[in-house]
Amino acid sequence: MALAAAYPHGALLLASPIQAALRLLELLPSPAFWQAAGNSSARIFGGFLLSCALAVLLAALAAGRPRLRELLVPPVAVVKAVPVASFIILALVWLDARSLSLFISGLVVFPPVYLNVLEGLRQTDPKLLELARVYRIPLRRRLWGIYLPQVLPYFRSAASLALGLCWKAGAAAEVIGLPPGTVGERLYNAKIYLQTPDLFAWTAVILILSAAFERLFLAVVDGLAGRVGA
Repeated sequence: MALAAAYPHGALLLASPIQAALRLLELLPSPAFWQAAGNSSARIFGGFLLSCALAVLLAALAAGRPRLRELLVPPVAVVKAVPVASFIILALVWLDARSLSLFISGLVVFPPVYLNVLEGLRQTDPKLLELARVYRIPLRRRLWGIYLPQVLPYFRSAASLALGLCWKAGAAAEVIGLPPGTVGERLYNAKIYLQTPDLFAWTAVILILSAAFERLFLAVVDGLAGRVGA
């Protein structure tokens, strides 16, 4: 990479890591940089949180309802199989560009979270559940003492995967929809104007934000798991 960038006009095709890092340092003091990073983070992570809540709710309902579980099989399979670009183009018909990344990031998050939480619920020890019914243990204590310890490892694994997927899909949605003041818009402009250092710098921003949100969210989940296991 560094050798390619060293050739005359090589930075137009492939910027070196040093050039990308220097460009990122130039962008950091800019208010527009933080606005773009904040807008993208709010929409993409917001889509993740909303989708997680919906997936957990539907998994809880479907765990004891075979008909609802069967009803959800086709849409979940479609979301898993259809390319994200197709959903982005279709969603642009119904949504404005500002809402696109929130919707798309939530869409790709739903299948892994729903399927993993559903599997965790279905693997819950039936003897413990029977014991809870016999002794009429309140729902709150059942949730805290039986369901959460069983489901949290499944949810954590799904969340780790989904957080990476939602940033990839959300950034792609922004590049196609071009909502103003977002990371995706900056990526597109860098490509149009052949600003390869900017392209690498904004890609690094996506990686950093994705890793930061993943560590933060998983730390919260691990903290909850520690309290449940205590």
